[in-house]
Amino acid sequence: MAKTAERHAKTCPMTLVQKLVAGKWKLILLWQLNSGTKRFNELRKLLPSVSQRILTQQLRDLEHDGLVHREVFRVVPPRVEYSLTPTGRSFVPVMESMCVWGKTHIKDKKAGGA
Repeated sequence: MAKTAERHAKTCPMTLVQKLVAGKWKLILLWQLNSGTKRFNELRKLLPSVSQRILTQQLRDLEHDGLVHREVFRVVPPRVEYSLTPTGRSFVPVMESMCVWGKTHIKDKKAGGA
């Protein structure tokens, strides 16, 4: 059964997307980086309820998966900046569609819809 699930993960586009953006903060991080390059502390301020450890891990995952670029500047104190890669930028229209869907859903919820 594990081999079937593994094979499915390699061939199903939705499984790939889920794997890449699964994580409480990954979509939000990608959305924040859509507006431009950010330093680590800028991201911490934008997401105050995420711990430093989790933020670091989520950024590492996104970098490993090719969605985020991490640039280290060899200065004192050290400076690190994060930005979207071309692959990450190609995901922006998907996030924009999700945002439109979310806005519609919020309106439905406020109007008492299901």
